[in-house]
Amino acid sequence: MDTIIFDVDDTLYDQAMSFKNTCRRMFDRDFTEEELNQFYMISRKYSDALFDRCEAGEMTVQEMHIRRIKNACLEMGMKISDQESLLFQDAYVEEQHKITLFPESEKLLEYLHEQGKQLAILTNGSEDHQSMKVKQLNVSRWIPEENTFISGAIGHAKPTGKAFQILEEKLGLDKEKTVYVGDSFDNDMVGAKQAGWNAVWMNHRRRKARENSVKPDKIVYSATELLELFVE
Repeated sequence: MDTIIFDVDDTLYDQAMSFKNTCRRMFDRDFTEEELNQFYMISRKYSDALFDRCEAGEMTVQEMHIRRIKNACLEMGMKISDQESLLFQDAYVEEQHKITLFPESEKLLEYLHEQGKQLAILTNGSEDHQSMKVKQLNVSRWIPEENTFISGAIGHAKPTGKAFQILEEKLGLDKEKTVYVGDSFDNDMVGAKQAGWNAVWMNHRRRKARENSVKPDKIVYSATELLELFVE
């Protein structure tokens, strides 16, 4: 492969850590690790669904922030007010300012950079918020700023074909020699395969694929496996 393009959240770093730390800060409850893992997965379910509605103009970003944690809390048997939901979001953003790459992600990016591969990022979210994460992760050591594509900036979100087409045009991609790495089956795997790219599913959360859908070219279950896939 000549070009490797990465998602950011829960692909290059552990997104659950920020969420778990926020829960410990904001809720007067002693969560078990199992409960926090369950809470995180539930929150991602609502986050993904509500993001699509937000992109479609059906709700504001603030409404999305309120509803995704309120809905997740309800499913966990907890209640939270709108104001508390916004405070949770503020604390969550604070925690995201502390994120770090998986150690294996750092090794992988260094290796691919040394191999002369073209590296890029394609991530969904607002330009300011995702740019903050990219900067915090310090990936500019390997991925130039002009190779970072954020849905809020380019005007199209995964899995729409236009998001992937923009990268093809900007980077001069050869689809057969391009691979996309991401954790979301619906956004990353479906989007990349429908665009005609190769796709690696970073399925470290052990999610189930949708039946009768696309098939990733490879599935890895940890950052270590992802590193080993590219480093021969």
